[in-house]
Amino acid sequence: ADLSFWLLIHKREIKMRKLDSTKVRPLKSEQLLRIDDHDFAMRPGFGGSPIPVGIDVQVESIDSISEVDMDFTMTLYLRHYWKDERLSFPSTRNRSMTFDGRLIKKIWVPDVFFVHSKRSFIHDTTMENVMLRVYPDGNILFSLRITVSSMCFMDFSRFPLDTQNCSLELESYAYNEDDLMLYWKHGNESLTTDEQISLSQFFIEEFSASSGLAFYSSTGWYNRLFINFALRRHIFFFVLQSYFPAMLMVMLSWVSFWIDRRAVPARVSLGITTVLTMSTIITGVSASMPQVSYIKAVDVYLWISFLFVFLSVIEYAAVNYLTTAEERKQLKKRGKVSGMYNIDAVQAMAFDGCYHDNEADIDMTTFAVHSEESSARGRAASIPNLDATRIKRKRSLKGNVGRIILQNNHVIDTYSRIIFPTVYIVFNFFYWGLYV
Repeated sequence: ADLSFWLLIHKREIKMRKLDSTKVRPLKSEQLLRIDDHDFAMRPGFGGSPIPVGIDVQVESIDSISEVDMDFTMTLYLRHYWKDERLSFPSTRNRSMTFDGRLIKKIWVPDVFFVHSKRSFIHDTTMENVMLRVYPDGNILFSLRITVSSMCFMDFSRFPLDTQNCSLELESYAYNEDDLMLYWKHGNESLTTDEQISLSQFFIEEFSASSGLAFYSSTGWYNRLFINFALRRHIFFFVLQSYFPAMLMVMLSWVSFWIDRRAVPARVSLGITTVLTMSTIITGVSASMPQVSYIKAVDVYLWISFLFVFLSVIEYAAVNYLTTAEERKQLKKRGKVSGMYNIDAVQAMAFDGCYHDNEADIDMTTFAVHSEESSARGRAASIPNLDATRIKRKRSLKGNVGRIILQNNHVIDTYSRIIFPTVYIVFNFFYWGLYV
């Protein structure tokens, strides 16, 4: 009877232990994976053939592209596949076991790193974004959610009409090809992207996966995987910010050719304003770009536009010089002594900003300064003539302003009105035909 009583109590204790699964499950998991029975400091199959590690990547987003720093930032899901028979366990229903990052430190995992990366981190909100899945036959899936910033060797010779080819490179840090074989798990289909990926300044043309080998003189050959993507720049932003303002400044400089050659303040101020504006545009573009030692496509356009604006200022300097020389020759032909002034011509120019050398339009009354008495007599005699000249000029200017301006144009201005726009149009034709 006592024996039966004790057997009954023992059965009840065993039944209660089975019901208390919170205490039994952790013990079974540790025993099932036999973590303490193996040395996970060594890779699976140590001393034998290299262990194959498959990789697949899902790109979640391309966060930024920096031309100044020549890098890009990408967020992705990185998944590793390999087989470690030391972690195999019996299972009647062939179901896998999933763990978080706490088990990673107790087992062997591939030491994949990003070549040319500047900074990277594993997301940890709300917990560390790490997943480990172990299958009964020892196959393992190890997944991470990572944001990485890596170098991109950009060529700005065609900027902003350029296409940049960047790549994110993966490689084992410690294990060369004799110990670890890194490969794309599903070939070209191992790389997937989110359909919502978009960038403000670039259009993503393609994503592709490739592989190769990297050699280090001290450690040997390593398998390397490449995530390649091509970025074509949107040009509309730069058309509005750089090209279109430069075009307007060049065309504005052509207005100077239609202003009378004697309107010195108007033509000089217009020329200087356009030159300074072009300088500001060039400085603004250069400030947002890396300091490269070669010429970019935008530099070609802006500096040639600057040259057109600068030449318009030089053109007026030549016109003004030749006009002054021509005026001196005319004064000499009329028998004027150096230092003598035509007051009517000066006042006429001050009145309408135009120089008139037609004797029919201006009554050529001159004054020779021989002595104080002759000067006083000349000034007294000129007062009625000046009033008559002003009245005559006001009448002659009505309806004839355009004709007067055209008659007083210099031949250089006449040719510049045709040559400057023609050459600039030809330049634009070749420029856009070459770079687009």
